[in-house]
Amino acid sequence: MTSIPPLKIQELEVKLPIIQGGMGVGISLSGLASAVANAGGVGVISAAEIGMIYENDFMKNPQETNRRALIDEIERARQKAPEGVIGVNIMVAMTEFYELCEVAIEAKADIIFAGAGLPLGVPFEKLRGSHTKFSVIVSSARATTLIFRYWDRHYKDIPDMVVVEGPKAGGHLGFKLEEIDDPNFTLEKITPPVIEAIKPFEKKYSKKVPVVAAGGIYTGEDIYYFMNEIGTDGVQMATRFVATHECDADIKFKEAYIKAKKEDVVIIKSPVGLPGRAIKNKFLEDVWLGKRQPFKCIWQCLKGCDYRKAPYCITQALVNAKKGRFAGGFAFAGANVYRVDKIVSVQELMDELVGGYIKASETHR
Repeated sequence: MTSIPPLKIQELEVKLPIIQGGMGVGISLSGLASAVANAGGVGVISAAEIGMIYENDFMKNPQETNRRALIDEIERARQKAPEGVIGVNIMVAMTEFYELCEVAIEAKADIIFAGAGLPLGVPFEKLRGSHTKFSVIVSSARATTLIFRYWDRHYKDIPDMVVVEGPKAGGHLGFKLEEIDDPNFTLEKITPPVIEAIKPFEKKYSKKVPVVAAGGIYTGEDIYYFMNEIGTDGVQMATRFVATHECDADIKFKEAYIKAKKEDVVIIKSPVGLPGRAIKNKFLEDVWLGKRQPFKCIWQCLKGCDYRKAPYCITQALVNAKKGRFAGGFAFAGANVYRVDKIVSVQELMDELVGGYIKASETHR
């Protein structure tokens, strides 16, 4: 019988080549990550302002609270999934990217996923002195080459994995507005050049670097297509994991996914200057009408955010949404969110995805 192949990241082997994408703020914490890890995939905790789950402490000392909260969530995930693979998503755009990488390494995360910028400066000595792997998240072969050249020159090494994220992803996107719907920038178009770009580096370091496709992947058949037709080693999915019982978001957040129609999925301009994909609601409509949402900036959490010009605090809006307070926020989501129609368990979802993969493989014999 056909089976889905594992994902191998050097000596680390993941039973199923399915990575649950990191979702902030507080959407993917230890609850979701441990469930995915127990089901055989890679469960990922988002480090994005993770300290805000401890609201009172965060207001006093946000940086210290972020670090403590990340350690707590990694330890909780590990307790719930002692044999599973636990990752941490840390945005390069975060002011404390470097420090949170150190925390993730010290807390023995299995993988760090770094996107929303080029992860050039990293705590390399600590990283290579640990078992923690490092994956970059890119949207082009050009960005991939820049990162690999820098690592080659400065660290005499290369990253352990590459996630190629296409324009159908949720949240902040690594594309210009005009590229999002351009057929030349689809995930299936941008992934092969990334695979080619890393080949010379793989040869130089005698190291297989798995490439994972992300952004708009929805079914087991999609997984089969990208792994067997495009040549990836696995996939990353986020949107589908929101509508699970184990997802750490409030039930109202999950219901927003279930209720979303195709026309509700919109591209917004985030206060940090990037386009993003979200579910339309009154909060966003008020922003489009020019209504400023009053907020107090506690600290510069994102490098590119000018709070003096921002119409709202992106972090606070996402925290509000995570807690089901949509009067003060909105939900990021992938392009296929309108296809989500029910809440299931993580195990049910993983079984469905594996079943779809096997069905597709038998069809293509």
